[in-house]
Amino acid sequence: MSVVRRSGVLLHPTSLPGRFGVGEFGPAADEWLDFLAAAEQSVWQMLPLNPVNRVGCPYQSYAALAGSPLLISVDRLRDAGLLSRADLAGVPDLSAGPVDFAAATAVKDQLLARAFANFTPTADSDRFAREHGWWLDDYAHYMALRRRHGRTWTDWPVPLALRFPDALARSADDLARELDFFRFEQYLFATHFAQVRARAGKLGIEIVGDLPMYVSPKSADVWARPDLFQVDAAGRPTALAGFPPDAYSRESQVWGNALYRWDALAAEDYRWWVDRFRRMQDLCDTVRLDHFHGFHRYWAVPASRDAARGRWEDGPGADLFTAVRKELPDLDLIAEDVGPQSAGMQRIRAEAGIPGMRLLQFAFSGEENQYLPHRYPVDCVAYTGTHDNDTMAGWWHSATVDQRERAERYLGGVADGICWPAARAVFASVAYLAVLPVQDVLQLGSEARMNTPGRTEGNWQWRLEPRSLTPGVEFRLRRLTELYGRDRAAQRYPG
Repeated sequence: MSVVRRSGVLLHPTSLPGRFGVGEFGPAADEWLDFLAAAEQSVWQMLPLNPVNRVGCPYQSYAALAGSPLLISVDRLRDAGLLSRADLAGVPDLSAGPVDFAAATAVKDQLLARAFANFTPTADSDRFAREHGWWLDDYAHYMALRRRHGRTWTDWPVPLALRFPDALARSADDLARELDFFRFEQYLFATHFAQVRARAGKLGIEIVGDLPMYVSPKSADVWARPDLFQVDAAGRPTALAGFPPDAYSRESQVWGNALYRWDALAAEDYRWWVDRFRRMQDLCDTVRLDHFHGFHRYWAVPASRDAARGRWEDGPGADLFTAVRKELPDLDLIAEDVGPQSAGMQRIRAEAGIPGMRLLQFAFSGEENQYLPHRYPVDCVAYTGTHDNDTMAGWWHSATVDQRERAERYLGGVADGICWPAARAVFASVAYLAVLPVQDVLQLGSEARMNTPGRTEGNWQWRLEPRSLTPGVEFRLRRLTELYGRDRAAQRYPG
């Protein structure tokens, strides 16, 4: 059977350069797509696009179905006539340094308020509000209440926190203007992302999105459907998501996310999840499932956050994916199945027909293992590392002598550094898709690491330096892609 070999680069849009403190779906995204196309890449992999908390964690969102307003392009707002030169006067230049989520949020809030004041609803914006009302109405109401009463919905007035119908109706009337504003924000996000995705499509580049396993207990999702989550009558969590010690962290982790009531979800034939997958399918070509292990078993930590008292509980297993496939048979998924392996998890993944992942950084820890590229199956996505790993250069700097010796022997030498020999190994593998974090393409060290699991501050802030994607970098990536048959010419004539 012929297999189409592809390759791509992992870069979260918030890491794009720009003057407003955070990457956007604007000109910098277009330039990034042009680089990918010139380098013969056919995939742009992103992290979750949901709204983020104060530290920018895309896996701790307060809205699983919404898009982050931070990604709305100020340039596109100006081009559409929603912002004038006067509106932009005095806005600070935040182009230098890492992402500053607090400063970027302050700027975006100010500019989006101005854009809303200049906005006249259109047939397209009205259509968007109608078609997405099934999630957008609750989200907009939640955001308006959050702005008025605080971030933690369990501290709101009881009739609003517990969604008494009369109280919600009065609130919707009272906050009608605010609700329209938050619908407007989501319309802008959808419009700007659609422009980026359309450009990607013309260039032959697919978008790989990312779906977090969990949501925040403070989220619009838990407020809207508390019956589907492990919370008490007041909406406070009775248990939290976490993970025992693993390859990423030597200590038990308390992620703090809300846990699902899988029995309640199953009773509705997993409708909440089907809708969530449908929303992702509208946004992306392929969806990476974060923490796939949780669909088999999940680590439940008491609400006291005592990680040592965590315990394994059973997830929904294959039943969830059977329900999803009934309605979304063409849904293209990738399972993040790295870390502790289990026959049960792999059985669920195989039965659902979902490719897994292989990380080169895990290949040199000792004896022969599944992360060595010559042992990769075709139905997997091969990475040097992901956003949860150190960069390849950073890994090499901190690796043990034994790990370095094994890597050097396997890769045939690293005289010019570890990054390109590592890239060559994953590109040469039989994996149908090979993905490099952009930090490894640029041979950056630990200072460019995106996330350190278990650390609560200082993550998600790395930004791409303007003009760092030089013609030399493009040429080297293109040559590697062509050498191993992952370029678009090879995709037209699969071997």
